[in-house]
Amino acid sequence: MTQFTASKSRTLTAAEIEAFGAEVEALKQKHLADVGEKDAQYIRNIEKAVRYTEIAGRGLLMAGIFPPAFVAGATLLGVSKILDNMELGHNVMHGQYDFMQDPRFEGQTFEWDTWCTADNWRYSHNYMHHTYTNVLGKDHDIGYGVLRIFPEQKWEPRFLANPLMATVLAVFFENLLALQTLETEKVFAGEKTWKEWFKQGRPTFRKAGRQMGKDYVFFPLLAGPMFLPVLAGNFTANIMRNLWTFTIIFCGHFTEDSEVFAIETLENETRGQWYLRQMRGSANLTGGKLFHIMSGNLSHQIEHHLFPEVPGWRYAAMSEEMQVIAKKYGQNYNKAPLWKQFGTVVGRILRHSLPSTPKAAPVLLAKNDTAGLAQAA
Repeated sequence: MTQFTASKSRTLTAAEIEAFGAEVEALKQKHLADVGEKDAQYIRNIEKAVRYTEIAGRGLLMAGIFPPAFVAGATLLGVSKILDNMELGHNVMHGQYDFMQDPRFEGQTFEWDTWCTADNWRYSHNYMHHTYTNVLGKDHDIGYGVLRIFPEQKWEPRFLANPLMATVLAVFFENLLALQTLETEKVFAGEKTWKEWFKQGRPTFRKAGRQMGKDYVFFPLLAGPMFLPVLAGNFTANIMRNLWTFTIIFCGHFTEDSEVFAIETLENETRGQWYLRQMRGSANLTGGKLFHIMSGNLSHQIEHHLFPEVPGWRYAAMSEEMQVIAKKYGQNYNKAPLWKQFGTVVGRILRHSLPSTPKAAPVLLAKNDTAGLAQAA
């Protein structure tokens, strides 16, 4: 019989796993069949919100010598950058709006307001992370190459700096994420030379130069005597975006109940097992409609990992249906308010910075379960 490792979720047989997967797939197909004009109108409205908040924010910063104008301008510009990255760019680049056949919302050509190039993101995130979610040795996003988040990771002396590195990562998330997509840690591990790294990174460096030129040269110079308030406001908006993005993403992947898996989990993995791994490796955040929009609907991280091709604004409704399915099969549906989930993330960062013997990463499907696999097939 197929057995799963101990967790808050009930162990399942191979037949149950495939039945679970069939119900999840049916939920996805139901919503994909309903995709149409209301989805298109939604993303057009988000695009307008990105544009208008940026115009308003940059305009107010031109009068940034006055504190109210500075605060309002930096805040609106920060909101624009958050919406651009999380609800617009991230979801569009998953191909959620390709059905519109509108070049502005084409997943393979969309570019966003951040250092990381869209091409690098589509590979490192859309392919690597979403395919190998929370599989040690395959998912590059576990700890982002600098943090020990799970006890299954081997401890190294550098992890004593977990709290400091997490703080730096949060403040400069846009910048360090761009470097992370270049697999910078492989240089220090001797798996890649600096020459190879610089060659691979040229598009990223050019993009970073354009981003810095826009925020820290062009718009401040355009402001003339308001150079310094505009410069400071742009920097503040970028830090706002970084801190918010870091918080939402970490709460979607590294909470107390999030699980990681051994690489053997991938051997002969069925679609049902893939769905189950996505759900058990992710976490949701509870909140209102505006909160979900500002999180790019990554507050529904479980649904995003199960249905990355479905327009993100639908995840709230899909979440209600997924909770019914999870309960039916005795699976833990990991959700909690932001403050609670983030508290467990901070606890992980602190706790696993200290020396400890790594635990063996669980394998979702027992290798010797050939009978169960044959029955499921």
